[in-house]
Amino acid sequence: MPRSIFYEHMITNITFKKYTAKDLLDYHNLVKEDDVMKYITGKGMSVPDANKKFDSILDQGKQHKYLGYFQVLDAENGTIIGDCKLVFYKKDHSVFEIGYLLKKEHWKKGLGTKICEHLLSLALEIDQEKDIIAVIHPQNIASRRLLEKSGFRSYFKGNEEGTIIEKLILTRKQKNVSSDL
Repeated sequence: MPRSIFYEHMITNITFKKYTAKDLLDYHNLVKEDDVMKYITGKGMSVPDANKKFDSILDQGKQHKYLGYFQVLDAENGTIIGDCKLVFYKKDHSVFEIGYLLKKEHWKKGLGTKICEHLLSLALEIDQEKDIIAVIHPQNIASRRLLEKSGFRSYFKGNEEGTIIEKLILTRKQKNVSSDL
């Protein structure tokens, strides 16, 4: 088994731990903050909404041994600094979806880049050909820049299911392009 596929994987000063049922309170404490959820839901999540989302997180974690949502922890003291996901895209299971969020005090420290690098490495180890998308709020310039730096390109901006979003894709398959030459 490749070393980075383990549920807990250390990268410099952060580790990743797949969510389990016992992490519900930690999840609540993370997503209740307006700053953390600004570009995801627009505001902190209520307890009922967080419970519903957490149930979905646990269900997605059961779909594949190495896919799901992960807590992002400070490696030195074990405190939660955010979370991230590598899952099958809900509209097309032939594509992975990545995402992450960090507590405000951890913004602009390069941790988003480390998280993105980890998720892309993990996706590569699971399936080298699957394209990867990320869905962001169009005003989240920091996330767009991070994703573009990682090779993603924007392919959709607009309203989907009542939410204004931007989708970016990292295409990894070699496309067979026929030439008319």
